[in-house]
Amino acid sequence: MKIFQQGFKSLALALLVFLPASVFAITTASGEGEVDTKMEVEDYILHHLKDSHDFSLFSYTNGEGERVHVGFPLPVIVWSSEGLVTFMSSEFHHNDDGGVIVEKGGLKFAKIHSKIYELEQGATTVSFDAEHHATNGTKVLDFSITKSVFGILVIGLLMLFWFSRLASQYKKKQIPTGFGRVLEPLVLYVRDEISRPNIGEKHYRRFTGYLLTVFFFIWILNLVGLTPLGFNVTGQLAVTACLAIFTLVIYTVSGNKDYWMHIFWMPGVPILIRPVLAIIELAGALIIKPFSLLVRLFANISAGHIVLMSLIAIMFTLKESLGVVGATGLSFVLSFFILLIELLVAFLQAYIFTMLSALFIGMAVAEHDHEHEHDAHGHEAPDAEDVRGDFI
Repeated sequence: MKIFQQGFKSLALALLVFLPASVFAITTASGEGEVDTKMEVEDYILHHLKDSHDFSLFSYTNGEGERVHVGFPLPVIVWSSEGLVTFMSSEFHHNDDGGVIVEKGGLKFAKIHSKIYELEQGATTVSFDAEHHATNGTKVLDFSITKSVFGILVIGLLMLFWFSRLASQYKKKQIPTGFGRVLEPLVLYVRDEISRPNIGEKHYRRFTGYLLTVFFFIWILNLVGLTPLGFNVTGQLAVTACLAIFTLVIYTVSGNKDYWMHIFWMPGVPILIRPVLAIIELAGALIIKPFSLLVRLFANISAGHIVLMSLIAIMFTLKESLGVVGATGLSFVLSFFILLIELLVAFLQAYIFTMLSALFIGMAVAEHDHEHEHDAHGHEAPDAEDVRGDFI
């Protein structure tokens, strides 16, 4: 009970630190000052969910009426009509509507809605059509180190450091110490509760490393996304798509003869039905499975961010009807409980992605018996569908 009370106090203290910081970021994000209307709140939330070329923690207006952005610039790397061009994102001065033109190597670039455009020769400003699309510029291939990429690199290096230390302790046959004591039960959980039962004793060691990487990568990034740092890495469709493609490549390459036979020529069904089933199975393996992985993670994380930030914004949108104290209190209470739920969702989404990846891999490497041979006791061996059912 005492441990629970201490943990609850620590969590409440963290919320008191994190929530005001997040609110402060909302109140100062607008170019004019406080974000307090419904439209401004919606625009800010959508802006928060997008990736950014700058790492900005928050902004404020100083005594001279100038906007000051707290953070640091990131490298902009683009492939233009003249080849590779690099510069720092600070040269855009946090402008995202094409109002600032950056000139490099005789070329001119503008940033519009987080997309970088190369302007036509002789253009000094960006021309827009009725839908606010640039008419005198073309999009460039963008290889920039964005905020999400920066977050991936940082978390990747931290994971490499933590697990390298844990591995070195195992090699020395030492009991894990420090942060390794936190990692060890989680590593054992992924191995014994996810990898081994879904892939099988014969093959699980080959894929446990990947499953551990995916689990901790998603979980840590989900947790970091709940802090005022503003990371929304797992809420980026490109990131979840890449993770799903990794799983797709692994179970496609690792699939054995039985796996592909069940896809292209399903045993035990009429021959005329087999071509139809082949199309369905192939679509399921190459499209439906990875699509379910990427959409589930992307949608749940993005929805959680939207709900949490919308509840924080209650203190601005309802302050006239509920008063400052009432709106702030309601916002804090609702945000507190939603944040508790989001902590659970952060783990749950990492678990589900890892579990489904292990399930798909296990189905690809499972060994089937098509001859219904009998064992030494005369019992009939399970057929392929029985084996597949065990994984489901």
